[in-house]
Amino acid sequence: MAAPLLLSDLYIYPVKSLGGIRVTEAAVEARGLRHDRRWLIINERNQFMTQRQTAAMAHLKVAPAYNGFLLSHQARPDLLPLFVPFEATPEKTLFATIWDDMVFAWRARPECDEWLSEALGQPSKLVYMSDMVRRDVEPEHNPEGQLVSFADGYPFLLIGQESLGELNTRLAEPVGMDRFRPNLVFSGGQPFDEDAWHDFRVGEVPFRAVRGCGRCILTTIDQRTARKNPHGEPLRTLASYRSQGSKNKVLFGQNVTGPGQGTLRVGDIISVDSFKS
Repeated sequence: MAAPLLLSDLYIYPVKSLGGIRVTEAAVEARGLRHDRRWLIINERNQFMTQRQTAAMAHLKVAPAYNGFLLSHQARPDLLPLFVPFEATPEKTLFATIWDDMVFAWRARPECDEWLSEALGQPSKLVYMSDMVRRDVEPEHNPEGQLVSFADGYPFLLIGQESLGELNTRLAEPVGMDRFRPNLVFSGGQPFDEDAWHDFRVGEVPFRAVRGCGRCILTTIDQRTARKNPHGEPLRTLASYRSQGSKNKVLFGQNVTGPGQGTLRVGDIISVDSFKS
């Protein structure tokens, strides 16, 4: 008898493109897991910043704190950790650009902007997405009108532990799951089983795997050192056997939508109800 599929890890990423926090339990909300990617770093032109262009963001570490989190710079011990609450207040606002979306956002405290500007060596601002904002999942894959936070396009990302294990058998130097920034990690099954899933449940909470997640240069950045792999790994190896479609997108993991409510716990059993046609 095959071992059951289990939710083995849960991650939230309070600030887009910074490190995650591993949790044992998480609430499901309309935009994803509670506190996931509700904060965004933007530049002086109010455009979103990620490790794609600013690899030094990998130096910024996120640690849980009471009603919020701490940001620290692993290469700058002189820079004292910064406390950021999970939610902001609407005292100052602006419009921030993320991909093709212009989003109404609340400003963080001035000291947050000052800290980030010092840490990243360029003018930077921290902004928050309130519950009043509507940012939709990409329309062609969103008949239910699902919402998303400051994540790239979908409220959840799912990856199987076996999929990472299989990739690592092909690499000279294995990589960790933090290269791929999933929310939901599961154990059991075969590598890339998740590619075929459509409707599935984690415990009693229903989800839908919409499409594969196209990977980018961010996966080549070592999250411990902020250095890009000189050989383009693991993206180069993934491209050799995980490229699909006319644009040769390199796929790893599944973009997922959810019910907007519920609670997930590490150890929950995963049941697959239907498969993609």
